Amino acid sequence: MKTRFYYSGVILVTLALMFCFQNKAKAQRGGVNWAKDGYQYYRNMPGEGIVEFDTRDSAKKTAIVTKEMLTPQGKSLLAVSSFSFSDDGSKVMLFTNTKRVWRYNTKGDYWVYDMAAKTLKQIGVGKPVSSLMFAKLSPDGTKAAYVSEHNIYVEDLATGSIKPLTTDGTSRLINGTFDWAYEEEFDCRDGFRWSPDSKLISYWQIDARKIKNYLMLNTTDSIYPYNVPVEYPVAGEDPSSCKVGVVDISTAKTTWIDVPGDNVQHYIPRMEWTTNSNEIILEQLNRAQNESKIFVGNVSNGAAHVIHQENDKAWIDGKARWNEGNPVGWDWLKSGKEFIWVSEKDGWRHIYKISTDGKETLITKGNYDMIRLNCIDEADGYVYFTASPDNATQKYLFRVKLNGSSKNPERLTPTNLPGTHNYNISPNGKIAMHSFSNSYTMAQNEVVSLPDNKHISGAPMAVNQGAKNKPVFFKVKTVDGTEMDGWMVKPTHFDSTKKYPVVFTVYGEPAGQTVTDTYGIGRNGLYVGSMADDGYIYMSVEGRGAPAPKGAAWRKSVYKSIGIINIRDQAMAAKEIMKWSFVDSTRVAVHGWSGGGSSTLNLMFQYPEIYKTGIAVAAVGWQLSYDNIYQERYMGVPTDAAGREPFIKGSPVTYAKNLRGNLLYIHGTGDDNVHYRNAELLINELIKYNRQFQLMSYPNRSHGIFEGEGTTLHLHTLFTQYLKDHCPPGGR
Repeated sequence: MKTRFYYSGVILVTLALMFCFQNKAKAQRGGVNWAKDGYQYYRNMPGEGIVEFDTRDSAKKTAIVTKEMLTPQGKSLLAVSSFSFSDDGSKVMLFTNTKRVWRYNTKGDYWVYDMAAKTLKQIGVGKPVSSLMFAKLSPDGTKAAYVSEHNIYVEDLATGSIKPLTTDGTSRLINGTFDWAYEEEFDCRDGFRWSPDSKLISYWQIDARKIKNYLMLNTTDSIYPYNVPVEYPVAGEDPSSCKVGVVDISTAKTTWIDVPGDNVQHYIPRMEWTTNSNEIILEQLNRAQNESKIFVGNVSNGAAHVIHQENDKAWIDGKARWNEGNPVGWDWLKSGKEFIWVSEKDGWRHIYKISTDGKETLITKGNYDMIRLNCIDEADGYVYFTASPDNATQKYLFRVKLNGSSKNPERLTPTNLPGTHNYNISPNGKIAMHSFSNSYTMAQNEVVSLPDNKHISGAPMAVNQGAKNKPVFFKVKTVDGTEMDGWMVKPTHFDSTKKYPVVFTVYGEPAGQTVTDTYGIGRNGLYVGSMADDGYIYMSVEGRGAPAPKGAAWRKSVYKSIGIINIRDQAMAAKEIMKWSFVDSTRVAVHGWSGGGSSTLNLMFQYPEIYKTGIAVAAVGWQLSYDNIYQERYMGVPTDAAGREPFIKGSPVTYAKNLRGNLLYIHGTGDDNVHYRNAELLINELIKYNRQFQLMSYPNRSHGIFEGEGTTLHLHTLFTQYLKDHCPPGGR
């Protein structure tokens, strides 16, 4: 389940940053393409082409692939979405004419520019337009491989000959990419890898033929309504079968890796080549996602053996959690004899190194969480990572020695810039693109040297000393003894003698945070105008279960209790806040989207004495209707009545009869993530108990409710007017 947070009128998204352990330039959507030496980087500049910049001299730039080179004969300039270089830098792969698949534009057309021959050629000619996915140049630069219509192809770049490596792909038998659930919940999209010697390709095969269709109904795009089928395994239903194979590009013969365990009752969220072309390494999770095994597979005979195993009483997070949503890559050390691993087994998210014979060394030590692994500088013997041991709302850069000898982490971020820092570190570990913001300072960017964090280029960073009506961060302790972080923005013309309405924004599930010291906090992008100017107190508090760096016990306390513990934390915090002299306890509102919509409904239904007005968008009303990977990870596998009980107990529909306040419910009928069935189950329950509410259904809109002319303005206007009508602003 992906989150939507409306702080400043835009959707805040995280970008998958490039980590410095890579030793060559690779495509990076939304990030940076570093050159091998780590001092230069490449960007696609509209109207100029692909340009090389030097981090040490901001005025120095060189067009590597000019706009003329990017213009096919007799055609217009290619609109390049992303690009990647071959290992030797002689060729550039160009991704254009993209189309959306579920959430991301992962289909399109691909072209290759040959730097020596000065030729621009399209690959996959003869395939349907915009049907190619994840095209990659072979390590030797002579071939390209790609997925089209769920089959994998290899193309000789010199001759243009195309060879199918799989032929059994269908709409439900998926080679080289993934089904809806894997993409949504494991962030798995690119499903094949070249071997180091360019002779083999390893790939996932997802068999979704037994997955039942969820039939969305399109009633507006033709005279007669029609079904839109989505393979969607709900909680309690078996997931797709998954296996990994290795195909020889000369014979097109696949050798399947014999990974122990049922292919249906296990997941494989990670797979890469080792440092040689005879072995792959993969991670297998059991269906409950509380047992992780690392296997090394021999590609000659398909045999696999375990080199590491880990178990957890709740769940085990994957690499995407600490790698900015990107599960791709395996971080090798000592020429493949060791690798980096991240685990929470001692109660904190720590970095380990593991040898291929199973020996384990703890690298980060102490009672703090590693938030993101930024860089492995093996040459100098350091690992760089993001953490914030003293303030869970902020982020800073630290480093420790790679051999595990550091007793305490060394902070590299200056102490005079409190807030949230991100570092995109170059391959050599000496240069970083550094960004900073906090709740009252807009994002700033600079280039710095490391480890001294010395400014090289860009505007000098400084906090906004002149900011007015800044968000105020606070801590609140509930009657249960739980201390929670929060922020609030008071009315612009605040009068301490008056009482003001409070509007909470909430998410409350393991997929995202709302209380972070970043710019945009305190601004409600759904509200037309200024909540502060209009006289609202806008705030958020964050309880247990949120993915804050407060230790595994904090994050995993909601296991089998989503909809209960996280909801009680919110309500008990609100009770304490209602004691504040300037808070009007008769005007308390709450709103949220997706998981936040579910929390909003549960708060309105379970604690109607606290929350008087709620606006819930795209909520999971019935947990047993959401996808199995997400919901079973946090709630267990519901194979019997006892297993289903936590799902039912945490579902808003269970408590809908308790509604006493004002409820506006909003949902898109074309939502392929949280299906409209959730809305109708909720509606039926409210009707059953004669609970009056307001409903806004957006025809054929997806989970983001942004498609269609006028949709965004209509949604924002609806939100604002309902809030003003039912939770009037201003002090009294």
